[in-house]
Order: sequence, then structure tokens, then C-alpha cells
Amino acid sequence: MKKSDLLKETIKHIDIKSFDSTQIINAMSGMSFTSRDTAIAADIYGMMVNEEGCTNILTLAGSTSAGGCMQVYVDMVKNKMIDVVVATGASIVDMDFFEALGFKHYKGTPFSDDNLLRSLYIDRIYDTFIDEEELQHCDMGIKAVAESLEPRPYSSREFIREMGRYLTKHSVKKDSLVQVAFENNVPIFCPAFSDSSAGFGLVKHQVEHPDKHVSIDSVKDFLELTKIKIAAHTTGLFMIGGGVPKNFAQDTVVCAEILGYEDIPKHKYAVQLTVADVRDGACSSSTLKEAASWGKVNTVYEQMVYAEATTVLPLIASYIYHKGDWKKRQFKEWGKKLNEGTI
Repeated sequence: MKKSDLLKETIKHIDIKSFDSTQIINAMSGMSFTSRDTAIAADIYGMMVNEEGCTNILTLAGSTSAGGCMQVYVDMVKNKMIDVVVATGASIVDMDFFEALGFKHYKGTPFSDDNLLRSLYIDRIYDTFIDEEELQHCDMGIKAVAESLEPRPYSSREFIREMGRYLTKHSVKKDSLVQVAFENNVPIFCPAFSDSSAGFGLVKHQVEHPDKHVSIDSVKDFLELTKIKIAAHTTGLFMIGGGVPKNFAQDTVVCAEILGYEDIPKHKYAVQLTVADVRDGACSSSTLKEAASWGKVNTVYEQMVYAEATTVLPLIASYIYHKGDWKKRQFKEWGKKLNEGTI
């Protein structure tokens, strides 16, 4: 079997603009179980979009971008439904930046012979395949970005901004999250940035430049995101999965308090889409009500949706898009404000 036999059919990214889910979300509101939870989550997200002055933070964990939701996130940013992104490095680098360079994810199967896949240099994400050789080109793209910069520590937000600048000249696919965020001054944070293709590229960069090199300062990330929370005051969270991005965004309230800003409110709105079990105490599965005990989230407008995100996210995002309330919003340009030092 050849690699080309397995890497034949590409993943198609769903377009929330191409269908209107309003009727199905409205119908779900009269149902029970996950359907009603989904409708409530859509309404809370609608409140976030409608409230003047509310800064909406998208957190991404897991592989929904590789699984067909990449364009959903792009459209959420382009259409002012999201003001800040906090994500895993894989979501931003191995998936979005990777496809922006012209590479693809492919339909696969979880029943593959993984030893065979390794021999063919094919990586597997459940039922999705990636060409490892192409992924290593992505690694070297990160190295190229690093070597274009002044050697110093950068927040991941600063570095990803430079990735967006790089894509304005080198992208094959123009409609990527990294490039769209750069063009609209929407900051992207990856608090565990090196846990991705970025790590390989940056390690190679540092090995080749041991005395003067780029590094990533995750503490600066935390400070910058907390500055946004302090300046924004009112915030909403729309969370895909859990993990580091979820906790990182929630913790800004506690950090603001530690810094002496005791009047900074909890996140006013919070929605989480997850399949994690709450019983093992893991961060990915901790409920939003539990987060209230830490002083992170207000429990008036919060909703957990226990569903695999690719099944409900497109419905919620299409509902918000077709309601059109985002048309009244302006880009908050938090990235520009951080660059200028005005917050």
C-alpha cells in the first residue's frame, strides 16, 4: 500500500454561511437533554454577541479544526462574534497554519494499522490522516518566522501575530484563522505553544542560534490576557473542549484580583462544549458551576453542552451568524491595543 492510497479524500470544512440553523435551534429549545442544552448555549452566545462592550473569548482544545470546523472559527472572527482566541498550539499551528501553507487533512479510519501508517509517515487523529512530511514543512515554516524576528522573548500572541504577517506573503490558502486574526487585530494566545509543530521549529531555531534566539514567554501571555480582561471588564467565554485554554482564560479573573483589581467581575457568560466526564476532577471536565467556586465564572448565564463539538458547534455558530446581531459590533482590536501599550 502506498501513501497516496490513503491520502486521497480531503476533509471538507463546513461553511456556516451556507445553511441557516435557526429553525433547528428553535425546535431544540422545546426538546430535552442535549438538544435543549444546545439551544440554551446558542441563546447565551447570542447574549454575548448582543451586549455592547462584552469581549468574547473563544477557547479551543482538541482537534475540531482538523475535523472540519476550521472555517467555522474563521467566520466567527471575521464576523466579529469573537474578540480573543485562546487555543492549543496544535489547533493554531498543526491545523490552521498547516493548511494555510497549502497542506490538507484527509479522511481516514480509526481501524487503521498504525504501524503501517508510521512506516508511510502518516499521522492519525482518530479518523483523520496527516502527511508527516508536510507537517515537517510546517515546522520549518515556524523556524522561518522565528529567524525573521529580533532575538528576544515573545508572548505566543506576539509570535502568532508574526505568523499572520508571514502568511500575508506566503499563504496558499488565504482564509486562515491566523491570517484573518492578524488582519483584524484579534489576538490569539497559545499558552502551551511548544506542544505542537511550533515546538519542533523553535527547538531547531534555538539549537542553530544558541546565543541569540527567539523564545516564548508564557507568563507574558498570562499578563497580556489579564490586561484584556481588566480593560474589557465584561467578558464571555465560548469554550470548545477544556484543557489549558479553558483554564487559562478563566484564570484571568483570579489574576486580576491578585494584581489588586478587586472590582473586576467574573466572566459574565460561559458556554462549554465537551464530552469529558466530570467525575475524575480533570480540568477539561470541570463544570462551569465548579469554576464559580474559584471566582472565575458567573453562574447566571452558563451552559455545559455534553456533545462532541463538531456535531453542535456548526449549528450554534450558524444560528448566531444568521441572526445577524454581529453586524452591530465593531472589532475590538485588542491585539493592536497590546502592541501600542494602551492597555
